[in-house]
Amino acid sequence: MRYFRFLFCLFGLLLVASCNTTRHVGEGQYLLNKVSVTSDNKNVKSSELKSYVRQEPNHKTFGLVGLPLFFYNLSGDKDTRWNRWLRKVGTPPVIYDPDLTEKSRLEITKALRNRGYENAVVTVDTIARKKKMKVRYQVKPGKPYHIENITYNIPNDSIARIILADTSAFLLKKGAIFDRNLLEQERQRISTLLRNRGYYAFNKEYITYTADTTSRNYEVDLELNLMPPLLQDTTRSDMVFSKHEVYHIRNVYFMTDYNPMNIEQDLRFNVKDTVDYKGFRIFYGNKKYLTPATLVENCYIRPGMRYSNRAVDNTFSAFGRLRVVKYVNIQFHPLNIDGDPVLDCYILLTEGKPQTISVDVEGTNSAGDLGFALGLTHQHRNMFHGSETFTTKLRAAYESLSGDLGGLLNDNYLELGAEVGISFPKFLFPFVSPTVRRRMRATTEFTLNFNYQQRPEYTRVIAGGGWNYKWYSHNNMYRHHLDLVDISYIYLPKTTERFISNLDSIASSNPLLRYSYENHFIMRSSYVFYQSNLRPGVKKVSGNIYTLRAAGEIAGNLLYGISKLTRHKPGEYGEYSILGIRYAQYAKADLDYAYTILLNERNSLALHVGAGIAVPYGNSEMVPFEKRYFSGGANSVRGWSVRGLGPGRYRGTNPMTDFMNQCGDIRLDMNAEYRSKLIWKLELAAFLDAGNIWTIRNYPSQPGGKFQLKSFYKEIAMAYGLGMRLDFNYFILRLDLGMKLYDPSVVNKSKWVISYQNFNRDATLHFAVGYPF
Repeated sequence: MRYFRFLFCLFGLLLVASCNTTRHVGEGQYLLNKVSVTSDNKNVKSSELKSYVRQEPNHKTFGLVGLPLFFYNLSGDKDTRWNRWLRKVGTPPVIYDPDLTEKSRLEITKALRNRGYENAVVTVDTIARKKKMKVRYQVKPGKPYHIENITYNIPNDSIARIILADTSAFLLKKGAIFDRNLLEQERQRISTLLRNRGYYAFNKEYITYTADTTSRNYEVDLELNLMPPLLQDTTRSDMVFSKHEVYHIRNVYFMTDYNPMNIEQDLRFNVKDTVDYKGFRIFYGNKKYLTPATLVENCYIRPGMRYSNRAVDNTFSAFGRLRVVKYVNIQFHPLNIDGDPVLDCYILLTEGKPQTISVDVEGTNSAGDLGFALGLTHQHRNMFHGSETFTTKLRAAYESLSGDLGGLLNDNYLELGAEVGISFPKFLFPFVSPTVRRRMRATTEFTLNFNYQQRPEYTRVIAGGGWNYKWYSHNNMYRHHLDLVDISYIYLPKTTERFISNLDSIASSNPLLRYSYENHFIMRSSYVFYQSNLRPGVKKVSGNIYTLRAAGEIAGNLLYGISKLTRHKPGEYGEYSILGIRYAQYAKADLDYAYTILLNERNSLALHVGAGIAVPYGNSEMVPFEKRYFSGGANSVRGWSVRGLGPGRYRGTNPMTDFMNQCGDIRLDMNAEYRSKLIWKLELAAFLDAGNIWTIRNYPSQPGGKFQLKSFYKEIAMAYGLGMRLDFNYFILRLDLGMKLYDPSVVNKSKWVISYQNFNRDATLHFAVGYPF
């Protein structure tokens, strides 16, 4: 009933919001209520032309209700604190402006003609009713012009050979639409190509086009002209043609103590010492915080080489990865030495904070039992003067226990954790040449971790270590993470007799629970590939957003091979061990794809699909518990709590063991979420989730959990709901209310959840940070 009261109140609010929208619209004015763009050519999409409209109506949540305007209209005429707040969180009414409408029409016409539709016609219809105005742009693009012939006028033979060497890279091709935007992209491509070949002074302004559109068949004869540079003749007052020159790098200088904030140019540089190293000159300030080898290794600009834009970008990227460097700038000074054009390169660096400390404090209250957690993180960002980052993390958590504590080891929850790691901003591997290390541009990390858990029933120690690489490519569009080796060791030195007897009693029916509290060893390797058009640090992109994540993981193969080669004696069940502990052997693969359609500035539709599989083999009959999948929660099917769904048709009956049973070896997630900005930093979302997990084998403790190709689609759970978000730019706080729609675990009645007689059972509230996908 509370759920229906909530819907009733929400419906009432939306109804009120849709009324009296013209309260602050003056006499003789019109509220811009709707703007539409229609095209009679399927090749010209109306959505692409909408961006040229210079006046849009007030934002409507889900495209139906204008809540920002509603809050603004609640404000009165008096200048009170309440009215000022309402006007701040709301948005004023958009008053129809005929001048902006005409400007929009001209902009759409210009855009179409730039795309080759020279005879495009755009008309505007306006419909006024009750102080509201509807504007409709009707677009008739007509027939586009196509490129019939392309010729190249390049007087410089050296440049001509470079440009014409790879015809497959040409953006302008015969038969293509005469799109001026494509012409501009070709200018930029050629300019970048030449600047990467040493033509430092070249830019796209030297490239022009001559187009003959006199043909009656909508065909264009196009000529690309590459103009020589103009220079001032010292003997005369006019300009004369010169020649595009190839520039070489003469000297490379490092200025390590550069202060860009100083007003006086001469005082921005602080030089106390000069060092010559492998043909480079380094000007140090008060501190030699980076070694000469580190500076040279991260510089892709070399004395004697031809100038290259690519080398400059790589150098920016390399120094940007050095966490001790706060600011980097690269400047070139062109010179003419004995008639040869050369460049002196200055790499200007500013030191950042070498060390940081952060503290995290948490408080808990579980059924009246108080607890706290304290975390301390220290980072040294220049451990060996090569911008190596040494990180130390310490964490302690404690929670008291009340009630009958007889027969238990401890009367509290205690957890102590420590992690140390060092990160090198280069690719480290034995017998790898410096050239390969510089080409990889990878970060190498070594980590060690230790966690001590003291519980009433047992004491557990978890230790591990890792060696991994991270690197980026193609302007951070592609990201890679390789765990060369990752080791986890779980050890239980103390347990209560009752705890052990309980495990032994259910071991035959629930091997998962038994295995999770046995000593075990995992030695794995993994690789993660991530691709997205949303760059790190860039919140918005032009166009739709996509992300792709693919991951693969294997464990135990090396140890299993060694066991076989050394003819190690297997155990009672044919298993191999290391140091008396059975090691895990499995393979795992995951794939996730998310696509966000930006409908307009304030509305978007996000779609996600993900799948994964984990297969035990060789030395394992089951994938380790911590490596298995679970379903439900804030980032999965939100009608269920974390680990509350699946596997398959499985329906838990014992809360003490269901946590262990509700995991699987196969996962499937499908999500759709409509997001609409409301007011201020508040965002509303409506979502539909589907998915589940399955096991690859029949386990007695998980009846109905095995994946069956002929019936798995009947076991896909579904949920829907509403969510609220607070977008603070740097992070997002999320609150989602998920409702079950289809429950595959229901027996002897409809699996569709319609009545919601038990709201606490069929609804789940989630709080999380960030978007679910």
